[in-house]
This record gives sequence, structure tokens and C-alpha cells, in this order.
Amino acid sequence: VQLQASGGGLVATGGSLRLSCEASGRTFSNGAVAWFRQAPGQERVFVAAIRWSGGNRAYGDFVKGRFTISGGSGKTLAYLQMNSLKPEDTAVYYCAARSTRPILSALSLAPTYDSWGQGTQVTVSS
Repeated sequence: VQLQASGGGLVATGGSLRLSCEASGRTFSNGAVAWFRQAPGQERVFVAAIRWSGGNRAYGDFVKGRFTISGGSGKTLAYLQMNSLKPEDTAVYYCAARSTRPILSALSLAPTYDSWGQGTQVTVSS
């Protein structure tokens, strides 16, 4: 499946953005979709994930209730609603997908996912 991430941009501290991840070629099926982020000079970090079967969600510790991951109808879209943004949220955000149902404990692990989008830049000004 090909993934297209969009919705990034420049926002002031405390603002909101909604990122979208669209699948083409096939649907997300009954697997999972996740968002990771990578700031310059840093490693890629898990942000959030949703497992389609059962709707289980997982979030990185730093999210602390500010972000919400959700799926769109038809299993071709996933969203990351980000509120109360901080300058430290500045990064390139990548969506990733897995076509088969992962175990819950693997949702936060990058190797779980077999498709990756190109990333969308999020910049939060102080």
C-alpha cells in the first residue's frame, strides 16, 4: 500500500493541526496505522497508533492527552489530531501501516509496519 501524509505546516505554540494519512493501492485492511516523528539529529519516535480490529489505540508518553489518532471510513484514511502543540513537537511526521493485525505490545515499534509515507513537516513556533 502506498501512503500519503499531509496536513503539516507552521503553527504557533498552543495551536492545532490535523494530519492525514491516505492509503492507495489497497485499504489498511485489518492491520494498523501509526504515526512516528523525527526531529533533526534525533531518532524516529513513536507518536500514536490504532489497530483497526477492536479500535485499540496507543500513544507515546509525551502525548499526554494532546493528540488523538482516528480512522476514516473505508479504511483508506487515518488522522492525527494534534492540539496544544509545543515547539518540541516540531518534526517530520511519518505515517506507517501494517496490513495484518499486530499484537498490542508491538504497536509502538517501527519494525511492526511494512509501509511508510514520505512525511509531512510540522513546525511549532514559540
